Amino acid sequence: MNPLFGMTHPPIGFGPGSQADVGEEGLEYLPMPSGMRTYETRLPEAGDPVSAMGARTVLSDLHAALVRWRAGEETRIAVDRLPPAVLTLVDEALGEGEVAVRVDRAGDRLEIQEAALAGVWRVRALGDGDRRESLLVGAFPRVALNRAFLPAVPPAAEPPPAGLMNGLPILAELLDRSAGWAPGHSPHAVNFSLLPHTPEDLAFIERRLGIGATTILSRGYGNCRVTSTATPNVWWVRYYNSVDTLILDTVEITDVPAVVCAAAEDIADSAERLAEILDALEGAR
Repeated sequence: MNPLFGMTHPPIGFGPGSQADVGEEGLEYLPMPSGMRTYETRLPEAGDPVSAMGARTVLSDLHAALVRWRAGEETRIAVDRLPPAVLTLVDEALGEGEVAVRVDRAGDRLEIQEAALAGVWRVRALGDGDRRESLLVGAFPRVALNRAFLPAVPPAAEPPPAGLMNGLPILAELLDRSAGWAPGHSPHAVNFSLLPHTPEDLAFIERRLGIGATTILSRGYGNCRVTSTATPNVWWVRYYNSVDTLILDTVEITDVPAVVCAAAEDIADSAERLAEILDALEGAR
């Protein structure tokens, strides 16, 4: 019998008289996120006119890609052959944003960092002594999604362990949603912070889903850590407050969780901000 429906005694800790006397200290609340990041315009300091011209060319191409961008599209600008001085100026102008991505698979690694301009991503591909670098314009880099569900740790084929409460029905729901998901479907989420479960449930589900290749950290307001599983389109999405306490633990079935994507409005705003940077650079010549 499901323990949710088999209770024969009233739950403890509810009703009149169940609240402890908080005394003079008052109630203790879970610390919430603080220290939200805000955008600051960054202008590179260019002493070399040739390097400054090269950086303006790259930033102009990037601005054109931002202006042309439409939902579902992605533009790539190779920067691995730029002179180091030019690349340094471009990096200074773009700054560092909220979202960082790492993809590890069979000795190859992708390191991706969002710029301070939302929707602009710096991508470094490392492997076999090779290093390739590019800038991407898009909601989220497709290259990180193409490898996301390649198993770093394959799903475990194990019998249900002792101590499960809701692990089996939750797993069945997740696997069913994964098998039936298609592009254009609405995201489906399971909230473990609200759903009754045991530690054995959580460990069992994690092992059965496996561990994928992509890890994402969003640092906008507190921290959000997103990891792909080895099960297609299934992501763990965990929110932490400013003292790194887990405050929301969810699993999402989707192409990529919206929390790590740049919205269309953000990309349009980035185009305006980059235009301001280019105007300032032209004025500094």
